[in-house]
Amino acid sequence: MNTAAKVGSFTAGLGLAFGAAFGIGSAVGPVGGDPAPAHDGTRDHGNGAEHGSTTDSSTDGNTQVNGDMDHGAPTGHGSTTPGGLQIAERGYTLVPPAGPLTAGERTELAFRVLGPGGEPLTAYTPTHEKDLHLIVARRDLSGFQHVHPTLGEDGTWRVPLTFPRAGDYRMFADFAPAGDDGGPLTLGADVPVGGDYAPVPLPAPAATAEVDGYTVTLDGTLAAGADSTLTLSVARDGEPVTDLEPYLGAYGHLVALREGDLAYLHVHPQGEPGDGTTPAGPGITFHTSAPSDGTYRLYLDFQHEGTVRTAEFTVAAGQAQGQGHGESGHTH
Repeated sequence: MNTAAKVGSFTAGLGLAFGAAFGIGSAVGPVGGDPAPAHDGTRDHGNGAEHGSTTDSSTDGNTQVNGDMDHGAPTGHGSTTPGGLQIAERGYTLVPPAGPLTAGERTELAFRVLGPGGEPLTAYTPTHEKDLHLIVARRDLSGFQHVHPTLGEDGTWRVPLTFPRAGDYRMFADFAPAGDDGGPLTLGADVPVGGDYAPVPLPAPAATAEVDGYTVTLDGTLAAGADSTLTLSVARDGEPVTDLEPYLGAYGHLVALREGDLAYLHVHPQGEPGDGTTPAGPGITFHTSAPSDGTYRLYLDFQHEGTVRTAEFTVAAGQAQGQGHGESGHTH
């Protein structure tokens, strides 16, 4: 019943010595200002609606994990920096919105990606059916959203978003520049959201998560520096869901963020809807490896009956296993 899947390499060569080298948006200036130059030197997937969650809901460094070997080699090509930790990579720079934003208010999030010459990047190669995937999460790993902005002729990306609570959020821009043989990369930056800040404790590791009447069960152990098999099975009202719908060309997408530095992993299952061998649930299997000991938050996107939902899990790898956080898994 479990979907056989083989997740390819982590984008950015996830042998990963995770360094906390994250950038702040002001380092490159606000959207609409004079572009600052950078300071250093696939495959389409599915069709999907945005998340049906409490807020609208797709990195830094150069880490994207692809689901099977067809999805390409790791981005970064020799870099040991994981995705989501850098604001600039390979000459490309993420220009985040000029904050701060306000919690609880729907706003238009605007940002740009600058190319090696310092001009706004306007040509992209679609990955998983989109030119760019934007993921945001608060630094306590709550408030996860995965959305797909619209690109303007001036190179500005725009998307309506609501940040539910105050705090520092991390935004991850996951994209592939057109004509760049280096492949996809992920850039990240912090986005401050004003208001009264109340951190949310990270839930303890748990084998199940509930979201909108669905129960998702996690089977498998995340190993540090070794191959791991994780199977996530979807059920509703106690019955297995066997008619999952394609979302960005797959029956499930898995994002992992590491507690502390929010290093980013993006994992896709092997196989494709309609390939004659990949069942539409209930199980979605991912083969991956944690780059280091630590605690990770997993976010599984799946689509059923026209709505994309996200189930969330806390998992521990290596020496972190057995160290609880005091709560069971929950959803955003």
